[in-house]
Amino acid sequence: MAEKTRYSDEELQEFKEIILEKLSKAKKDYETLKAVISGSDGNDIADTSPTFKVLEEGASVLSKEEAGRLAQRQAKFISHLEAALVRIENKTYGICRVTGKLISKERLRAVPHATLSMEAKEGQES
Repeated sequence: MAEKTRYSDEELQEFKEIILEKLSKAKKDYETLKAVISGSDGNDIADTSPTFKVLEEGASVLSKEEAGRLAQRQAKFISHLEAALVRIENKTYGICRVTGKLISKERLRAVPHATLSMEAKEGQES
């Protein structure tokens, strides 16, 4: 029997559902982080405290910087998931970009936006 060169339409549909679920959650998390950065979540003392203490301001800035980094990371994750959806539509999803072999289902379920098989990933690290 010849080696499989791509996942079936049914398998691609399963992966699509996984990706859409993760994408929905990622977008909600991204919106939450954006609200923290902009201060629109309303959980700040800025409108109730007439005087500011240096430590409180520092903590607030640090928190916004961290939220900014997390938001950036989340935006990158969202773009990777959206690219995976495009690969599903093109029927190239799950094919390692280095070896050209199928990425294992277990890996794709854990990391649905993966473009490298474990073999290629391990080869990259060494």
